[in-house]
Amino acid sequence: MKRANIKFFIVAFVFFINCQFASSESLESLPISNYPNRPIHLIVPFPPGGGNDFIARFIAQKLSLGLKQPFIVENKAGAGGLLGTEFAIKSPPDGYTLLLISASYTVNSALYSLKYDSVNDMSAIAQVSQGAFVLVANPSLAASNVGELISLSKSSGTPISIASSGHGSVLHLSAELLMSKAGIKLLHVPYKGGGPALSDTLSGQTQLFFSTPSIALPFIKSGKLKALGVTTLKRTPVLGDVPSLQEAGVNGYEVNVWHGLIGPKGLPIFVIQKINQELSKVFTTREATELLEKDGVYPSVGSPQQFEQLIKREISVWKEVIKSSNIKVEL
Repeated sequence: MKRANIKFFIVAFVFFINCQFASSESLESLPISNYPNRPIHLIVPFPPGGGNDFIARFIAQKLSLGLKQPFIVENKAGAGGLLGTEFAIKSPPDGYTLLLISASYTVNSALYSLKYDSVNDMSAIAQVSQGAFVLVANPSLAASNVGELISLSKSSGTPISIASSGHGSVLHLSAELLMSKAGIKLLHVPYKGGGPALSDTLSGQTQLFFSTPSIALPFIKSGKLKALGVTTLKRTPVLGDVPSLQEAGVNGYEVNVWHGLIGPKGLPIFVIQKINQELSKVFTTREATELLEKDGVYPSVGSPQQFEQLIKREISVWKEVIKSSNIKVEL
């Protein structure tokens, strides 16, 4: 009986130790080699064919090769990107559903009352690209640089019009930020998409537009548009002779074009690290640089912490712009 009791206590003790070890051993401590072991779904919250889809398919192709598992791109468009974003953020945090986001992620976070927290309900993995918008003008506008634009706006009895891809869009908020930082008033003209906005700027129906460099460059070279400034703090490689708005005198003006990967809250650290490391390999290649340059951006892969800070900073900036401009948009 005595020996049976001793045996019982030994078994119980071993069981207790094993339970303690199992409970303290988080997913983060598991071997990285265990992931991935099945296909990974990369959600794009926009329709096929756009810049987001273009970058997602490049990422999927390269990560499939590097991680030896298929990356399946799924376009879940709707509500300005909110439907696909919500789907991905509310997926299990196992590393098998990831989300490609862009600057619109931070705009939507500042603009709408969402069913998820854009910072606390996600796990940042890596930013992958960086770029700028370029402020372009119809040639008929009597301003060839930002200084002349500011002077003309303040002296003209007729407001200068600026087109955007829609009320509450990144381009709309970029225009509002310009007005705030430059101390001018422009007439905002929203369109249903960037295509019609650019078309009317080319025809002279509107006078200004924030465009991606890749789309605007042919029109700038042909003289159908004038480039006044880029939105990043420094000049962008694809438009090296065009000053930044900050350089041109609009102090504190900065709007970035970027893409990155996130996952649901609670994504294991080893998953974040493995994908981040693989993305770093992919986006340091000449192939990646040449491919992204076609879309007017360039590679930029940092740490998950840096990417999270970028998201937080932009949400804060856009909230202030929305508040000061009294912008209200209903879902």
